[in-house]
Amino acid sequence: MSTQLFDLTGKVALVTGATHGLGMSMAVGLGKAGATLVINGHSSQEKIDKAVELYKEQGINAYGYRFDVTSENEAEAAVEKIESEVGPIDILVNNAGIIRRIPLLEMPLDEWENVIRTDLTGVFIMTKPVAQRMVKRRQGKIINVCSMMSELGRNSVGAYAAAKGGLKMLTRNMATEWAKHNVQVNGIGPGYFATSQTAPIRVDGNPFNEFIVNRTPAGRWGDPDDLQGTTVFLASNASNFVTGQIVYVDGGILATIGKPSNEE
Repeated sequence: MSTQLFDLTGKVALVTGATHGLGMSMAVGLGKAGATLVINGHSSQEKIDKAVELYKEQGINAYGYRFDVTSENEAEAAVEKIESEVGPIDILVNNAGIIRRIPLLEMPLDEWENVIRTDLTGVFIMTKPVAQRMVKRRQGKIINVCSMMSELGRNSVGAYAAAKGGLKMLTRNMATEWAKHNVQVNGIGPGYFATSQTAPIRVDGNPFNEFIVNRTPAGRWGDPDDLQGTTVFLASNASNFVTGQIVYVDGGILATIGKPSNEE
């Protein structure tokens, strides 16, 4: 019984921005739990095709579609095509996003608007056509990828923090409106993870590496696979009465104010 609660066999999961990084790790978790994967990318079809092959090499049934989550027309057309060619979307993971590390006093308006458009408005645009169909079917799981910046500020990421803070509240409002239709909406807030992007700073002697290890009660960077269990839980029947929640997978960072550098 407990294993069946997490079984995603027969489900179709759309994961945006899943050609690499944490999005790919979350998608792998869903695929290994039995879901048919549909991944999205925007940069190039070649990159999408390469990612699909990587999924298939792991025994996961996967498809790739190139479209822009910030385009209402492209998102609607893609959802229509996916549901026609692959099947009804049971699970949506809104992972696509960008970050611009620019202090607020130096940030051009177009850069600010690009981050907000991608990380916040893009989730609304992408979710709307999927949720409309989920509501009609009275079934669905939506997972929005939030951030610790949904709760905290940090130098030079003001636009990103504003978008992710907004996404936390958008998640709760989606949950509020669609719970009566048996559609659960939750968020995942990753902490600091060991990815190719963080590799240059994850070296002994780097001040930021030491800061993260010291600041995290678990005493380490997250492994991308650490996100898989939470993703599968929120996508499965195990979370049928869980909605409007943000689950922070951060090794305990948000639970503490940290510790002095001389404290073990």
